[in-house]
Amino acid sequence: MEGKKVLITDTILRDAHQSHAATRMKFEEMEPVLLLLDEIGYYSLEAWGGATFDSCLRFLNEDPWDRLRNLKKYLKKTPIQMLLRGQNLLGYRHYADDVVESFIDKSIENGVGVIRVFDALNDPRNLETSIKAIKKYGKGGKCVCEATISYTTSPVHTTEYFVNLAKQFENMGADNICIKDMANLLLPFTANELVSKLKKALKPETKLHLHTHNTSGTGDMINLMAIQAGVDIVDCALSPLGNGTSNPATEPLVATLKDTPYDTGIDIQKLLPIVKHFNNVSSRLEKDGFLNPKVRRVDINTLLYQVPGGMLSNLMSQLKQAGQEDKLLECLAEVPKVRKDCGYPPLVTPSSQIVGTQAVWNVLLGRYKTITAQYKDLILGKYGAVSGKMNPDVIKMCTKNGEEIITCRPADLLEDEMATLTEKVKSDGFYKKQEDVLSYALFPEVASNFFKWRKANEEGIDKDMAENPDKVYPV
Repeated sequence: MEGKKVLITDTILRDAHQSHAATRMKFEEMEPVLLLLDEIGYYSLEAWGGATFDSCLRFLNEDPWDRLRNLKKYLKKTPIQMLLRGQNLLGYRHYADDVVESFIDKSIENGVGVIRVFDALNDPRNLETSIKAIKKYGKGGKCVCEATISYTTSPVHTTEYFVNLAKQFENMGADNICIKDMANLLLPFTANELVSKLKKALKPETKLHLHTHNTSGTGDMINLMAIQAGVDIVDCALSPLGNGTSNPATEPLVATLKDTPYDTGIDIQKLLPIVKHFNNVSSRLEKDGFLNPKVRRVDINTLLYQVPGGMLSNLMSQLKQAGQEDKLLECLAEVPKVRKDCGYPPLVTPSSQIVGTQAVWNVLLGRYKTITAQYKDLILGKYGAVSGKMNPDVIKMCTKNGEEIITCRPADLLEDEMATLTEKVKSDGFYKKQEDVLSYALFPEVASNFFKWRKANEEGIDKDMAENPDKVYPV
């Protein structure tokens, strides 16, 4: 049997609790085992980016930049990996190029060693600035640029489409190519075919990284078939927060590959105390209502609805707030229809939230009786170009007041923002470091409220504010 050592990225510090528990793991729950994680021999630890930035500010009263620096204090051997949404950074709109460049500069400066950068629509134009900045500030081996294919299935998303996209990313300067199968739609034999063709098309030095979930129960098989086809790195999550809507569990794969040509070299005995620790964290998250046992179950309907884990939890939350939890199956059935209408975008942040929210509104209020501003912007090209054709009737609804669909790179329409943002944060009295400006750029209201709480907590200027961190204060 031919093979090569398989590398593992563990997502326990980011995607695992984002997929299972609304990104509510605190740094204090990570800290006790960081030194142990650093000794395992992972390719990287995904620990920042995605929804962690928003969650730190909004719910956990943590400065996400402090979290990154604190992670780096412990993780000396293992690169910290982050997930970046291209021109969207970690927010939900496109940001000006100077904001994107500054954010990447500070991310690398504060400890990020691998940046997985993707665009929700697979529009290469939306990765241009990010890739250039990663190569600029990460030169000399400081940071790996991992450009990402957002995998999905549709009449227009063929194997040839993904191979061509990967080659384009490689030519743009990517060090690694990631297949991001966020909804667990990449079936095992398809994975084998796709990885085989990508390995033939890409340069030998370009690493191929696979990210899948186990929502429909096929994740372990996908990883195994991809490994046999020559994939270099796979994503897993330690079992306390693995499987289900999260990534395939780490320990079974390590055991499966042991004493084979694909042996990861990871000592499973070293994982056991870490697993024990995160079992306690998982129990806390479930007790506090953040971890719903439903997300651990296998749901083959995922292959029909194409809903990734984070999107599923958002749908459930929206319906719960509306008192309409019994409408979940109707909303799931509506998702592929809404997705087809807007040109088959892959369902990953922010397109997953845009499509999911429109699907909920269609079910609760009637089909397209109300169109969200974000869905309208998607139709108008403000997020980038989709790969499929959009429904002409939906286009008419979104352009009835004379709106036009843009065809340029959306960020080309944006003025530089950093100078204005810096002046605003300073004038509000919140400025302590340049990173504060970036936090404000991404989440103005949430960051301002965090800054007020931080100031009250550090300076004792408002006892009520300091002692009630969950209270929302006027901006």
